[in-house]
Amino acid sequence: MDTLTGERCPFCNEKTLTLTEEEKEIPYFGNVALFSMDCSSCKYHKADVEALEQKPSVKWEIEIDSEEDMHIRVVRSSQATIKIPRIISVTPGPASNGYITNVEGILNRFKTQIEKANEEEEDPSAKKKAKNMIKKIQNVIWGHDKLKLIIEDPSGNSAIISDKAKKSKL
Repeated sequence: MDTLTGERCPFCNEKTLTLTEEEKEIPYFGNVALFSMDCSSCKYHKADVEALEQKPSVKWEIEIDSEEDMHIRVVRSSQATIKIPRIISVTPGPASNGYITNVEGILNRFKTQIEKANEEEEDPSAKKKAKNMIKKIQNVIWGHDKLKLIIEDPSGNSAIISDKAKKSKL
């Protein structure tokens, strides 16, 4: 792992930015480079995952239908869109981060986003819809319900590492 400390932060201009780069072998996926920037002054954070081999664009789909599926490894590049049909879709933007997590981590991220949006919502029907989405996600985490998880990545640097997952061209 390579680390540079004391770099100038692009946001607060303090020399408190730490840059980290690490190569890692991920089973069924290959060699990747993990990058991160963290500022101890303003708390700026940026992370990404890049495959070290050139990859074609990719679409991954998986039906989540058991509590055991929560442990399935997910690699998401900063360029990937993640979708749960009829619930939520997260598209990449300039502040998007790449990460390595599992299905439960993805579902908890979505649940938190919906909860935060719901706190500021004033429309009663939108609040009810958000509560139903949160309930659905929690039931999936507990293994009482199922849903489809889709990752679309034009860079090809994302993966769902499971025999259950279907990979196709984007």
